[in-house]
Amino acid sequence: MTTGLEGLAALVTGGASGIGLATARLLSEQGANVAVIDLDPRGAPAPLRGFTADVTDDHSLRAAVQAAAEALGGLDILVNNAGIGAAGTVEDNPDEQWHRVLDVNVLGVVRTTRAALPYLRASRAASVVNTCSIAATAGLPQRALYSASKGAVLALTLAMAADHIREGIRVNCVNPGTVDTPWVGRLLDAAADPAAERAALGARQPTGRLVTAEEVAAAIAYLASPAAGSTTGTALAVDGGMAGLRLRPEPQP
Repeated sequence: MTTGLEGLAALVTGGASGIGLATARLLSEQGANVAVIDLDPRGAPAPLRGFTADVTDDHSLRAAVQAAAEALGGLDILVNNAGIGAAGTVEDNPDEQWHRVLDVNVLGVVRTTRAALPYLRASRAASVVNTCSIAATAGLPQRALYSASKGAVLALTLAMAADHIREGIRVNCVNPGTVDTPWVGRLLDAAADPAAERAALGARQPTGRLVTAEEVAAAIAYLASPAAGSTTGTALAVDGGMAGLRLRPEPQP
């Protein structure tokens, strides 16, 4: 079965690890020509093409997007995946950290898309997919700064979809739940009881487990593909039912 991605050119930011790497690999496996942008792209194996840039540095980012587009012969798909996390309430994160997280998670999307738009406008299958989060739509404890950044990504996705629909560019986002990634692994390692913390993170999702990076990648690949040609301005939850389900407690024996 064809996916519609054969021969398309895709660029994934934060593509050397976690969700980004799983997405880049899947797009490549489904026939796309894929480049990744990362602070250290060495984690992206061939045939992925790696380019070094910081999404907070407009100059290096524009240069990397241009180099990727030239190497791929254009751009059809942009996956804005680069991001960083933060833990704490509104009391806990200093202004400098707020500026840093918003610079990466929100302005990083702006800068990368801005640089990619001239190439996307030339495509007949242009698609942008932003990695958002369940934190954009559900109140999570100890995630004030992170939630604010992802709420902005959700609103930005909708605005971008409206702005560019008549140019033939679709814009969507995925809202993962808690994903088993290196970042989550570092949070677990820092917990007083990593095993108990992992169990708690898994239990808050109705499926009873963490989401895998490959499951998020599958959703991104669908939204990016021409198969989703009538889908724009949509947030696709990949969260084990966390956003929409309200299960009754299991009866005790």
